Amino acid sequence: MTSYAKLSLFSPAKINLFLHITGKRADGYHNLQTVFRLLDWGDTLEFLVTQDSFDPTAPINEQHLPVRLSSTVAITAQVMDNLVIKAAVALLQAWQNSAPARSSDPAVTPHLPVIEVTLNKVLPTGAGLGGGSSNAATTLIALNKLWGFHYDIEALIKIGATVGADVPIFVLGQDAIAEGIGERLTPIKLPQHQYLLLNPAAHAATQALFAHPDLQRNVPALSIDEIKAAQSCYLQQLNAPFSNVFEPVVTKLVPEVNQALNYLRQLEALTGTQARMTGTGSSVFLPIPTDKISLITHHLSNAGAPCDYVLTQSLDKNGQNPE
Repeated sequence: MTSYAKLSLFSPAKINLFLHITGKRADGYHNLQTVFRLLDWGDTLEFLVTQDSFDPTAPINEQHLPVRLSSTVAITAQVMDNLVIKAAVALLQAWQNSAPARSSDPAVTPHLPVIEVTLNKVLPTGAGLGGGSSNAATTLIALNKLWGFHYDIEALIKIGATVGADVPIFVLGQDAIAEGIGERLTPIKLPQHQYLLLNPAAHAATQALFAHPDLQRNVPALSIDEIKAAQSCYLQQLNAPFSNVFEPVVTKLVPEVNQALNYLRQLEALTGTQARMTGTGSSVFLPIPTDKISLITHHLSNAGAPCDYVLTQSLDKNGQNPE
């Protein structure tokens, strides 16, 4: 077991600086290429070790859960569908599978403490910011410590990939090039930057977007070296061959996203940078050079924005990595 009694961990948002689909896999999923950038804006999760315990080898269901989850926003009606719960279950299942002998010897398998998890939610859902996946990754990191499992980061990334395609980047805890369905990560060093994010309330269902006939699904794959060498094409600008293949589809389907993106495009003349959508939407963002922050802040205070917005910056530390 561990000496930790309580943990409070930051659960950051991410943006995609570009997002390509390079083909369809035999299993029906799509191969992607993207650069994930983590932001200094997100949720906070608090984990408290309780005096209650549970048998980690027993079947897991709604009546036998290893965590008690509360949140500042409504939790999914089916608790087993919540990504925090899924992360806890995936971690326990990995532990069970790695040591099957524990299940038959109570002396070797002491009960583990039930963990109370409080989710202080800031990030909007359905926004392309990875909020749920970030919460899942933060849960993996915390429970790995609190239950004393001692999985290394590579193992946690593999476990995270079984929970969701975006979970591994948040386990890694730093900017990275992602390939496959998002599980193959190559860290990349990017300069610090500020961003203006607009978060429309409406969004399109991800499944419908992947099935849309106008979606570009065969962007030529780039090498890791090509992506690293071409940062100037996607950091502040978004020049060929880089794009977000979902953006033209989403802006046609969701007027609110199109409106938000057009608003940011009107600011491009002030910033000298290029607006774009993150993930499959609905959030859009504009990189803001440091010397333009006061100008943009003044503009926002005078003119407002068509929806909720936040000024934030890239995350400058790897606070998500397990020790």
